[in-house]
Amino acid sequence: MELTTIPGLDSRVSRISLGTWAIGGWMWGGTEERQSIETIHAALDKGVTLVDTAPVYGFGTSEKILGKALAEYENRDKVRIATKCGLNWDDGRVFRDARAERIAEEIDQSLERLGVQHIDVYFVHWPDPRTPMQETAGAMRELHEQGLIKAIGVSNFSSEQMEEFRQYAPLHVCQPPYNIFERGIEQDVMPYCKKHGITLMTYGALCRGLLSGKLDRDRKFTGDDLRKIDPKFQQPRFDQYLEAVNRLFYLSREHYDHDVLSLAVRWVLDHGSNIAIWGGRSPKQMESIEGVLHWNMDEEGMREVDRIVEMFVKDPVGPEFMAPPARQERAA
Repeated sequence: MELTTIPGLDSRVSRISLGTWAIGGWMWGGTEERQSIETIHAALDKGVTLVDTAPVYGFGTSEKILGKALAEYENRDKVRIATKCGLNWDDGRVFRDARAERIAEEIDQSLERLGVQHIDVYFVHWPDPRTPMQETAGAMRELHEQGLIKAIGVSNFSSEQMEEFRQYAPLHVCQPPYNIFERGIEQDVMPYCKKHGITLMTYGALCRGLLSGKLDRDRKFTGDDLRKIDPKFQQPRFDQYLEAVNRLFYLSREHYDHDVLSLAVRWVLDHGSNIAIWGGRSPKQMESIEGVLHWNMDEEGMREVDRIVEMFVKDPVGPEFMAPPARQERAA
């Protein structure tokens, strides 16, 4: 496994982090606990030492399953946990809430669900426009000073928001979306993190499965699957993205002798991200992790990826649809 560092942690962590949003079931069509536990174990057996979760993933379900999986795992001491705060929900409707009071509630609940005494990396899940940054950052700083969290992170923050946050608390990790199709962070967030020594831990490497190479235009998304509302999965955009993936498939096979999934995650790691989050909810999905490791994309391959995206994705769209509303904006 390739390793990297996160300020505040006492050991290096894997550059592949297991993401457990799907394991929580919410917006992914449900979950099965035993299979989820086996999925976590399979990732850890592949050398993954950093697992990313959040209270909102299944409204506590993901954290509870992760806690059970780690309690059963023989080499538990090698695993580091990242979780989040700053969201709230009412009857399944999620909204931003990064008040100090809410953060204090969430840390206690997460510690209990996970069965741990501290959180290794604790993120503010989304910036909260209704709460002063000083209040949010101050609450995180207090948890850090108490030793309840080892590293402070923010997710989905702009460079300007990170700059304001850092006036009131240290900042060690940033977690934005990043993949071949969604590159907004290259303009400001990525260079800001590099300049200030903030570890970049990105999510969405496979763009909700688009870059897995396993989708076709006849795929139907049912239930609460978030792809039902993702503009990328609506026509005519869906065909544009699928054609780009098809061309990326041939590039990955002919130029690197890897599958498109491996290419997509390798691209993230070679394009400035310290850590890429690898989501999944079945042990079989963990088998491909090794295909991402210990090789690099060359400049020719990077240019060809850019050419393919520019040629076939004529109507690109970002991940903005995933942003939860502020407190006052949620539905009654």
